[in-house]
Parts: sequence; C-alpha cells; structure tokens
Amino acid sequence: MAVVGGIAVPHPPIILPEVGRGEEWKIEATIRAYREAARTIADMRPDTIIITSPHTVLYAEYFHVSPGKSAKGNLEQFRVRGVSVETKYDEAFAKELEKLAHEEGFPAGTDGERDPSLDHGTLIPLRFLQEAGLSGIPVVRVGLSGLDAEKHYQLGQLIAQTAEQMGRKTVIAASGDLSHKLKEDGPYGYAPQGPQFDKKATEALREADFMELLELAPDLCEEAAECGLRSFLILAGALDGKAVASRLLSYEGPFGVGYGVATFHVTGNDPTREFGRRYHDKKRKRAAEQKAREDVYVRLARASLEHYVNTGTVLHRPEGLPDEMLDERAGVFVSLKKRGKLRGCIGTIAAGRECIADEIINNAVSAGTEDPRFAPVSRIELEELTYSVDVLGKAQPVESAEELDTKRFGVIVTSVGRRGLLLPDLEGIDTPQQQIEIALQKAGIGRGEPYSIKKFEVIRHK
Repeated sequence: MAVVGGIAVPHPPIILPEVGRGEEWKIEATIRAYREAARTIADMRPDTIIITSPHTVLYAEYFHVSPGKSAKGNLEQFRVRGVSVETKYDEAFAKELEKLAHEEGFPAGTDGERDPSLDHGTLIPLRFLQEAGLSGIPVVRVGLSGLDAEKHYQLGQLIAQTAEQMGRKTVIAASGDLSHKLKEDGPYGYAPQGPQFDKKATEALREADFMELLELAPDLCEEAAECGLRSFLILAGALDGKAVASRLLSYEGPFGVGYGVATFHVTGNDPTREFGRRYHDKKRKRAAEQKAREDVYVRLARASLEHYVNTGTVLHRPEGLPDEMLDERAGVFVSLKKRGKLRGCIGTIAAGRECIADEIINNAVSAGTEDPRFAPVSRIELEELTYSVDVLGKAQPVESAEELDTKRFGVIVTSVGRRGLLLPDLEGIDTPQQQIEIALQKAGIGRGEPYSIKKFEVIRHK
C-alpha cells in the first residue's frame, strides 16, 4: 500500500453555509466539485489522510507536522459560534515521517507547535471529507515552509515513502487557494499576474503536469498572491513516478480569489513521470552553467561563504589568484540573491584588509551572516544563491545631483559621522534624487540636515 490518490481543493470560509449565509451559492460549482472530490477520496477507502495547509504552523526553513492524538477547530474567527470540527491524528504515521525526514537530513518534524487547534485551511476540507463518510479516518496535518518548490515536492516524496513503509493506503488533500488578485473590487485588488497564474496552475492540475507546477516562476507566484502552490507541490511529490488519472472539476473566482478543485487517482507506475529527478537534474545543470560563467572574484565570494557556512571557519586565501586581487586594495561589496531576490549585501566603502581578495573573503561571510535584514544563510540555501562582487573606485566630491548617473555612479552621503552608500545600477533606482534619498535613509540623515555627496564607480563582477 502507498499513496493511492489525492485532491487539490480551496479553503474559502464562505463556502460553509454557517459563514456564507446564502453567499456561498455564488460558488455553487465549487461546492458541487468539492463534494465530488470528497466522494472520490472516500471511494479509495484510505487508511490515512494527509492534509497540507498554508494556514497551520509555518516556518521559513522547516516543515511542521502536527503532533498529538487529536485536534479540533471552530469558526469563531469568522463570527460563527457553536460549530466545530474534530479529528483524530495518525500519530504513528507522523512519527514515522519525522523519523524518515531526520534520517534523510530533511527539515521536517513535529517540533515547534504554537497552536494545536485546526486552522481553516485544514478545517474546511476536513468538513467536506467527513460529510463524505471519512470522519473515522485518522489525519496527518502538514504545514508549508518558506523553502523552494523542490523542497515541497521532496516532502511529498517522503510522505509517499512513509506510506509505503507502513503499508498505509494514503490519500492527500492539498488545501490551497489560487490567486488572490483577480478583481479590482476583490479584497486584494487586481494584478494581471493573477489570471496568468490561475491559467497556468489549473492547466497543470488538469493534466497532472507536475513539471509545470515546479517551474512556475517565483515572481509570477508572488505578484499573483497565491497561497496554494506549495500545498499542491507536496501532493505532486507524493505522486512522483506514478501514472495518474487527473480531472479538473471546477474553477471559479467571483470574489476575486481563484478556487480550483482537482482529483488525482493513481493507476500504476510510470518512470517517465519522475518529475522530481528531472527537475533536480535541470536545476543542477543551470547552477553548473551559472558557476561556469562566474569570474574569479565571484568564485572566491562563493567559496568563502560556502566554506564558512559548512565549517564555521574563515576561508584561507587560496593559491593562484590574479595579481590585481593580491596587490591592490579597495572597498568591496558582496551581494547575494536567491530566486532573483536580494538575500544579503555587505561591503566596505574603503579598503580595510590587506588586499582585494581578503576584502572579498570577509565581506562574503558578512553578506551571508550579518546583514540585519535577513537571517543567516543556511546550508540548504547555498546552491540557490547567486553572487555579485562590486570593487569600488575612488570616491569624488559632488556639488549637485546633475553630476550623478544612476547606471554609472554609486553615491556616498555623509553628515556628522553618519554615512550611507548606495551602489550604482540597481533595479528600481532610476533617478539621482532617488539614489540620494535612499542613501540618506540608510545613513539615518533626516530631512533638512546638511550633508555632503561623493560619487564613485565600480567594477561589477557576476
């Protein structure tokens, strides 16, 4: 026995008549599809139901699995009293999943529970499942994390492996809404990425195209304000390598939030559907290509941070570096990005080390571990990072903003011992005035205070 199927379902509170009070019929197609999906699960006669929810305990780098024998929840946060849902937990499955994750070095387990009550992302699918006759089937509640798509997919694979080892006939209810930005008069407004995301996601669910789910662009997902993708990816991972009969039962969005209902039934094995392995291979190839394009400055920054994170010690200056990195001194900034977003940036305005190489080694560690805007970089993130190294030229005084060029020059503003720096050619910084204002904010220099400006050029390595 193993994972035999699953459903992807939304969790709008208004779908429950106690909350909707008549408004729920505006999503009547979703209600009908939800009931059909629940009956589909019931027909599989599962031993265990996994419910993945975006609204239970969530950590940046850890998947929380709810511990204990049982849990219950209510609708009081939606101003409804006297209505509750209760379920027993499959303690043995949760413990076995935690054990397997520990053995694999995977960040998942039962630690860190803050609120044992059922969240609405769990309560709503559970309500439909119980109405379909599954009230006696034990549940494992699994939260999402801030980790990437691949890690969510891998958690699904671990769930499938646990079910196989325990001989549990298991189904997964992946709870999650689609975009929250479908209508101007919706609660979150409108963004064109909203309908774009929903179209891609629903097509992927219809066709069980899990590679499409894995490769959905993070920027698109963020702009669409979706909440269900990572939940669906756990379901997809649990079905990795399986032949799947899939159906998209409904899609609606009358309130400005996308609601999709889909079912998946395992019909056998299919090695051509090992999407996790294929995605990992593509990801490693892209990373290798990226590293191959890096010059010696960036390679040194990467080597420095990776060495520090893995060993806790500072990298010794390696042999074979170019003379200009050993003989010259300059200020250096090291910037880190993860999935295209800034992950850390620390640097020195003027040389503080013996040479540029030492400046890079030390500032790379600082960028990854001391930027106060971010938590320190973890081992699990290292392969996702891209680096850039800016070597600063000599700063020159500036009399007015007309002497600045945001693409060419960075700026340094100074006032009574306070100093702020902004690098050139940054996304979203289009005018010298913007550049100066941000530098002033970084320095803590208030409006009306006197300040001086210097400009500098950089040689950017990436």
